[in-house]
Amino acid sequence: MNAKQRKDACWYALFTGPTVFVFLTVVIIPFIIGIYYSFFSWDGIPLNPKILVGFGNYIKLFGDARFIRSGGLTICFTLMTVIITNVAGLFLAIIVTAPLKTGNLARTMFFAPHLIGGLLLGFIWNFIFTDVFKALGRISGMEKLFFNWLIDPAFAMYALVIVNAWRMSGYVMIIYIAGIQNIPIDVLEAASIDGANYRTRLVRIVMPLLVPSFTIAFFLTISNAFKIYDVNLSLTNGGPSMSTELFAMNIYMEIFKSNNFGYGQSKAIVFFLFVAAISVLQTYITKKREVEMQ
Repeated sequence: MNAKQRKDACWYALFTGPTVFVFLTVVIIPFIIGIYYSFFSWDGIPLNPKILVGFGNYIKLFGDARFIRSGGLTICFTLMTVIITNVAGLFLAIIVTAPLKTGNLARTMFFAPHLIGGLLLGFIWNFIFTDVFKALGRISGMEKLFFNWLIDPAFAMYALVIVNAWRMSGYVMIIYIAGIQNIPIDVLEAASIDGANYRTRLVRIVMPLLVPSFTIAFFLTISNAFKIYDVNLSLTNGGPSMSTELFAMNIYMEIFKSNNFGYGQSKAIVFFLFVAAISVLQTYITKKREVEMQ
């Protein structure tokens, strides 16, 4: 290794070293420790003994009706959130990339909800659903639609979907804006000269060329929806009657409320594997679609 290579290596280590150290100490090492604890029955108190149960915690999961129910609710929540968020984000991206004088202002306004913390966002929308909706119902006479959705098990999940989609749509919009602006102008102009109207250009040119953006947006929205906890906590707290208790909240309740640290860790490991498998499958499918388009 010559002097230049040693210098480059030092600079590389200087800039990447802190990031690698943080990633190891915050993610990798705790994850490995969590796998170790998942094989024990333990309440999380250091002075209390850990009882080795092997794969007993994992076997127990298949008979845990509450965990299975939270898994089903999380899948339904994710499907609705991913569809609504991406449709809304793409629609907003198309709007703000049009030749509008207020385009930059519109981008800022649409992106702003993503900057609000999840807990604060949940409390804000909790007020909207409990007080504003009731007032709208009285004023408009549409009390069957405008009422406190958070106390009705049939509507609480929809409230959670709406809030999370409202929060993420602006972020996804930025991804689609980058994809739209990366489309060569001469391709669209050539299609226009050949007689293709706006709808044809959108369906036949813009959408296929946005597949790389779809890959990124789907990955982010899927992982975000599966891992959601803060909005779930502040908006519904898993209620009513556990009708909105999603994966992350179920794991939190198991570890910190029921003091089943080992069993809760096994839930977290299964949760991680499930989300990783879904994310990898989605990325593989959309990446394959990118190759076919090229």
